[in-house]
Amino acid sequence: MNAATESTPAPLWVVTGPTASGKSALALQLAERLDLEIVSMDSMAVYRQMDIGTAKPSAAERARVPHHLIDLVAPSATFDTARWCEAAAAALDDIHGRGRRALFVGGTPLYLMAFFKGMMQGPAADPELRQALAARESGSPGVLYAELQAADPVAAQRIDRRDLRRVVRALEVLQLTGRPISAQQDHFDRDGWLRPCRIVAVQRERDELHARVRQRTETMLERGLLAETEAIERGGGFSPTSGAAIGYAECRLFLRGRFKDREELRNRIRRNTHQLIRRQTTWFRRLRDIAWLPPAADADALASSLRAAVSDRRGR
Repeated sequence: MNAATESTPAPLWVVTGPTASGKSALALQLAERLDLEIVSMDSMAVYRQMDIGTAKPSAAERARVPHHLIDLVAPSATFDTARWCEAAAAALDDIHGRGRRALFVGGTPLYLMAFFKGMMQGPAADPELRQALAARESGSPGVLYAELQAADPVAAQRIDRRDLRRVVRALEVLQLTGRPISAQQDHFDRDGWLRPCRIVAVQRERDELHARVRQRTETMLERGLLAETEAIERGGGFSPTSGAAIGYAECRLFLRGRFKDREELRNRIRRNTHQLIRRQTTWFRRLRDIAWLPPAADADALASSLRAAVSDRRGR
């Protein structure tokens, strides 16, 4: 083994996939078996109190395997991709500093891409422009997303229409640079990685995913998602980002009398979850360096896939 090989960092392991695919349970089994520490790549698990709606790992599961980047901030706080990348880098340094290994697990594609490919070097925030955009949205809800769909349909496909922070940022970048934000994220499509990694995504058939989403929704509501949402509203409340989280956004509307009954609430949560799954899958399908794991695979199969994942081509 030569010096160049010795200095090459070992690829980081990443387990991802759409919501309700079962990736978290499978990754937990693998982490426990191989004595790994899990770094969460879930954009909503960073919020404290938001436990039921994010399917956050339980206290018992966290006792079995150390978890990082969970319960970082209050639901009222602002938290973005850049902050998550900083926290992930610090967690990784801590894990490696103790001679341990990390397993990145989660379904937020932007976190995955930004951390392993690098952040987009976009323009600095323009407070006056953001305020003007927010005022337009307040006067006519939905107008900004419609504008984004017309100006940058690729970005609109990747962004939840309720995620006002990201919609505003996309329009801000377009107005300040004259170029759509999707075109400025072209480094996501280039070969190679800022951080060498092996990525495995858990996949399931569409009908099976829909059945799992139906059961997941029922379970969350039975466990008290409405009460959890109400408690957060009575406390510090939600930020625009946390308040857009699927499950919580619909519960907030229900509590304000916007839905006729709980059946409509269930249907809205399921529908919006299906839309999220489509957006996630669109992101994942962009990656050439990704291995897809069959739904019947176990932890041994996951380990084998991670060891042999196609992202070994990172140096080409």
